[in-house]
Amino acid sequence: MQTFLKFRYFLVFLLLVACGEKSGQTNTNSSTTNEQAEENVNESENDKVIIFFGDSLTAGYGLETEEAFPAVIQQYIDSLSLNYMVVNAGLSGETTASGRNRLDWTLIQKADVFILELGANDGLRGIPLNETRLNLQAIIDAVKEKNQETVIILAGMQIPPNMGQEYTAEFRKIFPELADKNKTLIIPFLLDHVAGIPDLNQDDGIHPTVEGQKIVAKNVWEVLEPVLTK
Repeated sequence: MQTFLKFRYFLVFLLLVACGEKSGQTNTNSSTTNEQAEENVNESENDKVIIFFGDSLTAGYGLETEEAFPAVIQQYIDSLSLNYMVVNAGLSGETTASGRNRLDWTLIQKADVFILELGANDGLRGIPLNETRLNLQAIIDAVKEKNQETVIILAGMQIPPNMGQEYTAEFRKIFPELADKNKTLIIPFLLDHVAGIPDLNQDDGIHPTVEGQKIVAKNVWEVLEPVLTK
C-alpha cells in the first residue's frame, strides 16, 4: 500500500504545481500540502526499485492491483523497513515477444532488481520453444546492458501437458537453463503449491485467487529476501 500512497502523493504534487502555476495564488494550506507532497516524492525517489516484469500473473488478473503478489511483496518490504519500492509492470496477455517489444519503455525506470515473469502465455499458445528462449535471453541481455548492477531474478514456469509431454518437458527446462547460462537467480516454479489447486485459483483454473497470490508471494520472497537483506 505504501507504493500506491507514494504514487498518489506524486500525482497530488503534480496537480498542486499545475494549479499553482495556473492561478498564481498561494496560501498557507497549499504551501504545507506542497511540502508534504515534495517530501513523499523525495522519499519515493530515494527508494531502490524492484520491477516485476510479467504477464497477467504479475498484473493480478481478476483482482485488485493491491491484491497481486507484487503488492504483497511490498507489504513484506515495508514491514522490515527496507528501502525498496515495487513497480508492478505486469500486462495481461503478454508473451515473451510482446514483452521484449515494450521493455525499453519499462527500463526508463532504473531497476535495482528486475524480476522476469514471462513465458506462460507462450507455452499455452504452443509458441516454438526456441522463440521463447531467444526472447527471454534478449530481455535479460537488455536489462544487463541498461545496468550491469541490476539483480535479475527469473521466474520459472510450467504448463499443463496439453501440448504434449515433449513440449511440456522442454518448456520447463528453458528457465533453469537460462538462469544457469546467465548466472541469474531463479524462482524454481512461480506457482508452486498453487497450480492445479481449485481453491487457490479463480474459475479459469489459471489465475490465483487472493489466497493463491499470497502463496505466490511467499515463493518469490524466498529468493528475493536474501537479495534485499544481504
